[in-house]
Amino acid sequence: MGRVAAPYGVKGWLKILPLTSAPETLLTHTRWWMRRRGGDGPWQPHALVSGRQHGATLLAQLSGLCDREAAAQWSGGDVGVEKSTLPPAGEGEYYWADLVGLAVINRQSMALGQVAAVQDFGAHPVLRVVADEGAVLLIPFVDAYIDGVDIGARRIDVDWQADF
Repeated sequence: MGRVAAPYGVKGWLKILPLTSAPETLLTHTRWWMRRRGGDGPWQPHALVSGRQHGATLLAQLSGLCDREAAAQWSGGDVGVEKSTLPPAGEGEYYWADLVGLAVINRQSMALGQVAAVQDFGAHPVLRVVADEGAVLLIPFVDAYIDGVDIGARRIDVDWQADF
């Protein structure tokens, strides 16, 4: 749902870069899950004490973060909320987390790999697909290349080649 940009002030507040189309909705969740930079550590719960929008970012005060040094330890870390607290995705919409792990198959029935991450570089989301041998493909998540997503079958059909 977001990434910690930096500490804010001296009282343990965080500046958050929201990774959602409606940033203010993150402030409606009373419990945030935090993971340190690198994404290899465990998620840790923190209660949202206070928060507000600040331009394109959010400012948040979380339980257990009492000073700038405590907040600075989370710089570059991830912010999430429990999926059960989110509304269901609409028709033709997907939570990015639901796409991670899905097999990616092209029109020639070739397995290209699995979605390792969904990234947004501004213009549109991009699927980061990792093949069994370790090759990485970056496939734009746009109608021109995505033929279909079947969450139940755990696959994404694409118009893409392994050598793109």
